[in-house]
Amino acid sequence: MRILLLNEYFPPDTSATAKMAAAVVSALAERHQVTVLCGRPSYDPAERHPYYLWRRDRRGKYNVVRVGSTTHARVRMLHRVINYLSYVILAVPAAMLVRADVVLAMTDPPFQGIVGAFVALLKRRPLIYNIRDLYPEMALEGRIVQPAFWVRIWERLHCWALRRAAKIVVLGEDTRERIISKGIDPARVAVVRDGVLMPQAEGTREHAVVQEIRRGFRFVVLHAGNLGFYGAWDTLLKAAEMLDGDGIGFVFVGDGAQRERIAVSAKGCPAVKLLPFQPAEEVRHVLAAADLHMVTVRRGLEGVVVPSKLYPILAAGGPVLALASRESDVARVVAHWGCGVVVDPDSPASLAAAVQDLARNPTRVAEMSRRARELAPSFSMQKELQLFTQIVEAAWTGRRNTKHVAKDAGLGDRGSVVHRLPLG
Repeated sequence: MRILLLNEYFPPDTSATAKMAAAVVSALAERHQVTVLCGRPSYDPAERHPYYLWRRDRRGKYNVVRVGSTTHARVRMLHRVINYLSYVILAVPAAMLVRADVVLAMTDPPFQGIVGAFVALLKRRPLIYNIRDLYPEMALEGRIVQPAFWVRIWERLHCWALRRAAKIVVLGEDTRERIISKGIDPARVAVVRDGVLMPQAEGTREHAVVQEIRRGFRFVVLHAGNLGFYGAWDTLLKAAEMLDGDGIGFVFVGDGAQRERIAVSAKGCPAVKLLPFQPAEEVRHVLAAADLHMVTVRRGLEGVVVPSKLYPILAAGGPVLALASRESDVARVVAHWGCGVVVDPDSPASLAAAVQDLARNPTRVAEMSRRARELAPSFSMQKELQLFTQIVEAAWTGRRNTKHVAKDAGLGDRGSVVHRLPLG
């Protein structure tokens, strides 16, 4: 089978989507011919490319076609939009020249699902739509855009793309429920999580990175990763102020759009520490530094964003504090498996009380850690990628079956993959 993947970012881009796209492509390429259609590297890339209209490379078992999109720095929204539009303008005609049996679209740029549906329509091929973040909801909730007529048009086009898709792949149960609420057939929406590579090398408390994180605290609540708009940061900071002087530290390792605001708000609070991102080879030591790991989703963003940072935490045996509503996917996993606690994202007092209780109860923390380690293999990246491959193959098989058995009830583009309940 020939598969065309559409996503603006791809290594050497360093975004999470770029890395996951590479993992998906590598898995699919073990059994199929895969072509990635992406832009010039622009997301904090490990290397820069000179201008070209298009360029084709062979990477191992798959092909990478890059179009000459602009590479402005992402600090200004206008520059991001220019990068997005230049990619789409060049990628659509390029896609028509790539032979494909299936079109697979991710969510970079944020309207890539619409672009993917348009390409699939022109090529008369089934669309697999892998939703990494749900737009335009994410842009609205993050106050990146304001409600307007053009946003309503965006949503209508997105719903059209959802209806066009043979299969929609999402990261969590909460996103699946949001998609179904738009009138999409539940049989066409499947959950495939990012997961984690297993086994994971363990960090050590003696490492210098660990010592830097833990310095000054007897109990560390750690948030390692992107400090974006989706987190309940105000709740975290208020809870830190309440616990000031109790030996409990809230440590943020990473960067993002909200880092500066967090730094300003936490100024003068000794219970809060901000540290920069660490190299990939140090991540295991960062995870080993925490007594409790924070995963947060601001109320209203359930199903709009699904934090995949949960899975490396589980593999590291990290007890999880899910600062999120109980409807969110992360809260459901944590509550169901007992690998942490769930706290209302709007209640600093509840957060402070939960952290203080755990800091005084090492036996309970150790039990959560044990359950996290036991759960982690259930979310191995290898298993998730295998499921993703089956879904793509089923979409193509279903399309071929409908050609030979028109009107045959139960067949068609939904394939043979049944949605997997992640908590069973």
